[in-house]
Amino acid sequence: MAGRVALLVLLVPYVVWLVFDYEYHFLDGVNLLFHEAGHVFLSFFGPTLQFLGGTIGQLFFPIACAVHFLRQGQRFEACVVGIWGCESGMYAARYIADAQEQILPLVGGHIHDWHWLLSRWGVLGACEEIGWVVHALSSLGAIGLLGLAARLCLDEHRENQARELAAQ
Repeated sequence: MAGRVALLVLLVPYVVWLVFDYEYHFLDGVNLLFHEAGHVFLSFFGPTLQFLGGTIGQLFFPIACAVHFLRQGQRFEACVVGIWGCESGMYAARYIADAQEQILPLVGGHIHDWHWLLSRWGVLGACEEIGWVVHALSSLGAIGLLGLAARLCLDEHRENQARELAAQ
């Protein structure tokens, strides 16, 4: 219980930073690895899925981890990796918003995934707005999961107190 509370206390300023001042950081190196793997795995399904594959890949792994924890009945842990998934969404949001300017450095090829996609879909001019919406949704998700994790800790504390009282 104390470890969960400590992790929760550390996650609060991290989520606030993500929401209000997100910048590329250590966790995005992991996201980038899964992003590039997504391109490889989905390259067999045509160019659209190949370009979407990066973002799908980086979102898939945190979601898969959250599902694993949920299946094990570990809801707090699912919330924590869910926050990672939301952070990965913020990473994608920054990439989406960059589609027109293409300032961010690219790994591997020299084609910006979201420039290619949004151009094909005829919405390249709205890339910053789309990125903002993705960031806002990811922010709401992270805040919600943080609140749920706090609620789970509080419920666990109350259950422990009730057991102690019953044992007396």
